[in-house]
Amino acid sequence: MKGILGRKIGMSQVFDPDTGVMTAVTVIEAGPCPVVQVKVAETDGYDAVQLAFEPVAERKLTKAEVGHLQKAGVGPHRHLVEIRGHIGVSVGETVTVEAFEPGERVKVSGISVGKGFQGTIKRHGFTRGPVSHGSHNIRKPGSVGASATPSRVFKGQKMAGQMGNKRVTQVGLTIVDRDPEQNLLLVKGAVPGHKNALVVVRGDSR
Repeated sequence: MKGILGRKIGMSQVFDPDTGVMTAVTVIEAGPCPVVQVKVAETDGYDAVQLAFEPVAERKLTKAEVGHLQKAGVGPHRHLVEIRGHIGVSVGETVTVEAFEPGERVKVSGISVGKGFQGTIKRHGFTRGPVSHGSHNIRKPGSVGASATPSRVFKGQKMAGQMGNKRVTQVGLTIVDRDPEQNLLLVKGAVPGHKNALVVVRGDSR
């Protein structure tokens, strides 16, 4: 299992020098991420690795956070994320983009762009009603349940509400290229989140 933290820079495109085929890619500034803690199933109940990302001034962290990082010999960092699985690193090491190879399959997790309060047509893809002959059901959701039985609305019913702004994982992506000097990963396709959003890149073993 591989993993690294990064920041979504934006989208670009690369061209194959032989065929001239254009590929849309997302540029991610990933790492370097020092390893802060390694958890194992024998003592912690599960396998995981804590990675730090983005150095920051010490005054912007709590004393508990600073002490936790200092215990691992790591300076103050803004983000501390735990990645499940055995990555095969130890405390004090640093994970960089060199851990990934071009052509490798990955999955990227992040917070999707928030769309605010939206109706069922935009949020769930409902079909609108007729717009003529006195119809009052143009963009309304319609019936959400029976009246007598069960005399209530089931939980999880698709309705209007907050759209986006939740954790999303995009699977089946591919590493197109990497730039160790600038800590950049080029991932084929789009990944969740707005520009400068924090993302987690992990190996996809599917």
